[in-house]
Amino acid sequence: MNVLLIGSGGREHALAWALSASPLLTRLYCAPGNAGIAEAAECVPLDAADHAAVVRFCRDQRIDLVVVGPEVPLVAGLADDLAAARIKVFGPSQAAAQLEGSKGFTKDFCTEFRIPTAAYGRFKDKRAALAYLERQPLPIVVKADGLAAGKGVTVAETRAAAAAAIDDCFAGAFGAAGAEVVVEECLIGEEASFFALVDGAHALSLIAAQDHKRVFDGEKGPNTGGMGAYSPAPVMTPDMTRRTMDEIIWPTVRGMAARGTPFRGVLYAGLMIADTGPKLIEYNVRFGDPECQVLMMRLKSDLLPALIATADGVLKTFDLRWHDDAALTVVMVANGYPGEYAKRSEIRGLDAAGAVEGVEIFHAGTVQEGPRLLAAGGRVLNIAARGKTIAEAQQRAYRAVAKIDWPGGFCRSDIGWRALQRKEPKP
Repeated sequence: MNVLLIGSGGREHALAWALSASPLLTRLYCAPGNAGIAEAAECVPLDAADHAAVVRFCRDQRIDLVVVGPEVPLVAGLADDLAAARIKVFGPSQAAAQLEGSKGFTKDFCTEFRIPTAAYGRFKDKRAALAYLERQPLPIVVKADGLAAGKGVTVAETRAAAAAAIDDCFAGAFGAAGAEVVVEECLIGEEASFFALVDGAHALSLIAAQDHKRVFDGEKGPNTGGMGAYSPAPVMTPDMTRRTMDEIIWPTVRGMAARGTPFRGVLYAGLMIADTGPKLIEYNVRFGDPECQVLMMRLKSDLLPALIATADGVLKTFDLRWHDDAALTVVMVANGYPGEYAKRSEIRGLDAAGAVEGVEIFHAGTVQEGPRLLAAGGRVLNIAARGKTIAEAQQRAYRAVAKIDWPGGFCRSDIGWRALQRKEPKP
């Protein structure tokens, strides 16, 4: 099979790494890719926003399956245009992608189908949002409704901070994403990332993970796109996994189908786990980044047939196998991230780092310039490792990090801390 993978980050490198191992694969392309992905796929300068160009490429290269990694092309309807051209695609339609594209849509959907989530208000008017804020307990969460690259969420401890976040949204800090605002209850508990493949009618639960959003050790500093992740997530016991499927995933699958917008792709539920059970924080309509990296490290089955089964609607009789080992990934970012950061600093030592037992290095924002590897983004590298336990995976990952010579970047030193504070379950 010829496969086209859309994207250029660490998630896409992990997917390319997994797909390249499939005996079903004839040729793997990635658009646009990065320096690391180029080791597993042929990178092509294709703009995913130009849907007609993507369709032409697929026809010219006889692409059998398109795998869309990031959320932006999905929300923009790339899957619809591919399907209209009779090109098989892994990823939801534009209508189904609203589950990530509009937080207000998802909150209303949860109300309609009785999916447990935080109490909320949805506003297009700043005065109405501020008036609602005055009546709510603290802390409180303010979210830009649309896609804001993971930066449109504020957990406010004071009304002044919440009001400032509302002001920022309506003042255009997040562009069109902030034209509407969701103000919601701040859930208390432990977060987890839960994934399921969905073919429109059936769902197949995958393994869960936990990520680290804050930029500094000890969960300090601003939110980021993710500074690291690990799997398994100790909080996701078999009972909590069952409840998540029964109370959140299955009602979503049935609800989207009942609306005439069936969901096909991977459904990523950001959860808050409390004593009362799981509640949905938000949905993403693609693999998480950096959670995808640890999922691919633990996946024992061939990924490609699973994506095909999802696209073809035959998940009901499908299953996946997973390694018993744990996996952990450390994200290395450019100095200054998530604010302004310098680009094109040189990175050395990846060969030595990649030689550490159990380690794979996934590139998130790199470019090759002759013999030099240069940083080309905020999140730049993912140092992923497998081990018999989360502790062993953590040790291996940081052993590899120590071999990387990159003065222009940094990482957290405590990825996996929450799991290590409690007794680890068997993966």
